[in-house]
Amino acid sequence: MPPWGRIGVAAILGCLLATAGIWWAYRSDLNSIRQRLASEAQVLETPFGTVEYSRWGSGPPALFIHGAGGGWDQGKLIAEHFIGEGFAWISVSRFGYLGAPLPEDASTAAQADTLAALLDHLGLERIAVLGVSGGVPPAIQLGARHPERVSALVLLASAPFTPLTAETQDLPMPAWAYQALFSTDFPYWALTKLAPGALGGIFDARSELVADLSENDSAFLERMIDAFLPVTARVAGTANEGAAIDPMVPHPTEKIGAPTLVVHARDDGINPFPIAEYAQRTIPGAKLLALDTGGHMMLGRTEEVRDMVRAFLERNAP
Repeated sequence: MPPWGRIGVAAILGCLLATAGIWWAYRSDLNSIRQRLASEAQVLETPFGTVEYSRWGSGPPALFIHGAGGGWDQGKLIAEHFIGEGFAWISVSRFGYLGAPLPEDASTAAQADTLAALLDHLGLERIAVLGVSGGVPPAIQLGARHPERVSALVLLASAPFTPLTAETQDLPMPAWAYQALFSTDFPYWALTKLAPGALGGIFDARSELVADLSENDSAFLERMIDAFLPVTARVAGTANEGAAIDPMVPHPTEKIGAPTLVVHARDDGINPFPIAEYAQRTIPGAKLLALDTGGHMMLGRTEEVRDMVRAFLERNAP
């Protein structure tokens, strides 16, 4: 075989070995993530749908409801970063996320009824409820449909809800592009390994926001980006986010009786600030913590948010 032939064979073999190595690393990572998620969560069947949840910590009970593309694991990550210890946390997966499949009625009202059933199962009469982004609409429904169960309500970076519409949002890229990115696991996994910075902008982690982040906040951002894997276990829930703006399912904010704190950055590039103003205006007695900067993920504002939310919960938690 001529020298150039041997070189060609070696190059082909090298490519095959590299491809096999990448595929092995990908499958190994995904299997490890799936095993961890399955081992740390419980699943409850209710008359309204399935709810998946994880519990940790001690203190007054607090329920965390994650945002779009999330799951109980992202809820836990956000709760630990922004609020911290001192509470008996329950983080849930909403319909279509991880171990909670979409029921026939996947509305935010049905989600709230499912969460009330979870509280019954856990023997909790009242609980502080925190929702972030897409978790805000079901949190509002829980506060309105089951006001006796909610001792305090915290709404972080609120997504739009009826009567607001999809036009209220200002997504960094079209909804179909999010669906395409979340259609299979490998492209997203590859980006987390080769160009994680390229994913930050999708979640409103703009360059001017990440330039001077603390080590703690930078680690949080990296963990949040990684926590979208496996994306295929979250795509059904992402596709159902429009349930929050279904005109047939109102969100009666005027029925909320719990003390309410609305937290939102003025420069949120996904859920614009007027959503928070609407929530504060229509929920009786609601208070608004307006952050001048931070974007959708409230980057660089961790201590300010933690101090305000913890003080609020300590005053109002059961």
